[in-house]
Amino acid sequence: MLALNDFEIAAKRLLPRTIFGYVSGGVEDNQSLRDNRAAFAEHGLVPRVLVDVSQRSQSVTLFGRTYDSPFGIAPMGLSALSAYRGDIAMACAARATNVPMILSGSSLIPLEDVIRAAPETWFQAYLPGNAERIDALLDRVGAAGVRTLVLTVDIPVYGNRENNIRNGFSTPLRPSLRLAWDGVTHPRWLLGTFLHTLVRHGMPHFENSFAERGAPVLSPNVLRDFTGRDHLNWRHVDQIRRRWKGELILKGVLNVADARMAREHGADGVIVSNHGGRQLDGALSPLRVLPDIVSALGAYPVMMDGGIRRGTDVVKALALGATFVFVGRPFAYAAAIGGQAGVEHAIRLLREEVDRDMALLGVSGCGELGPELLFRATPGAIHPATPPVSDTSMPARINGSTACLAATSAPV
Repeated sequence: MLALNDFEIAAKRLLPRTIFGYVSGGVEDNQSLRDNRAAFAEHGLVPRVLVDVSQRSQSVTLFGRTYDSPFGIAPMGLSALSAYRGDIAMACAARATNVPMILSGSSLIPLEDVIRAAPETWFQAYLPGNAERIDALLDRVGAAGVRTLVLTVDIPVYGNRENNIRNGFSTPLRPSLRLAWDGVTHPRWLLGTFLHTLVRHGMPHFENSFAERGAPVLSPNVLRDFTGRDHLNWRHVDQIRRRWKGELILKGVLNVADARMAREHGADGVIVSNHGGRQLDGALSPLRVLPDIVSALGAYPVMMDGGIRRGTDVVKALALGATFVFVGRPFAYAAAIGGQAGVEHAIRLLREEVDRDMALLGVSGCGELGPELLFRATPGAIHPATPPVSDTSMPARINGSTACLAATSAPV
């Protein structure tokens, strides 16, 4: 495994089509999923040379804590279905490498278990549909010891995930001959993940959507509680802000006006995100709107996720103003392949790429990454994003500001 993409290739062979399709897919025609990657290719890098970079560091301080790298693990639902104890594997890997990990509200392991294994883990919540259930969930999360709450706000209704239907995926999964065949033809996953989980921990349930336990992940007739969220609004954010004493982050922001509203309603930061291309197809890549949001908010934590696969993607996002970035699918694939050790290896690969890319760019710290190091690129040519004012030999600035194991290892 030499790069993050290698884990996806291996995971496609390991995982049943049903499970891999759920992790890898977007919605409808996958326009947003593709754009998340395409946006990075449209920015070329303009390095400086003969700069002493022998003392470089990629550490970043966020909400009072210093992390060893400017990236973390994004929340991904049902990770324990693609990797044995997947959420704990990723959380422990994040703890061991000193980067943050966000536990998904759609996870299959109780958040209390994950926080015991990795106390610094952040928690991502989908808002329940009424005030009482919101308060109950917040009380549970706070009692577990969570300090950083990430509120996902881009899911008033669920996206049209046609790929799930085509691949036979549903929540909960319904037993069928197709599903059984999928498992039998992928024996390593069947024995090492699914049956191993059943024997040691019983049938997985949706554990963290509400204060109470949810539906089992495999059932012929039980329906998962998709409580309506289309009525939720900024008043509910105010309710959460009054009750929640830790850091509060809003995830799923693409509009400058919403980013301003998040700050006005007391959020401590935002994550610019289109939900990994899994909600509104055609929604812009977060990288495209990032500079405008950073410009509008100034010295305010603006994080980003979506499409990051290389160290150069990380430095491009930071150069466009991101304070921090999160990476999702590759770490889920790494957990499926090698458990905690696989995720730690993936983190090291990305960390080494960031370190090497910073040296080659001529910068010693994340705070030195700015839009002056970027050119706007198009297929077959690289040209300035905006016309230079005077000297046409100088790169144009792009709008934005600078910013910078054994218990969880998958059996072979």
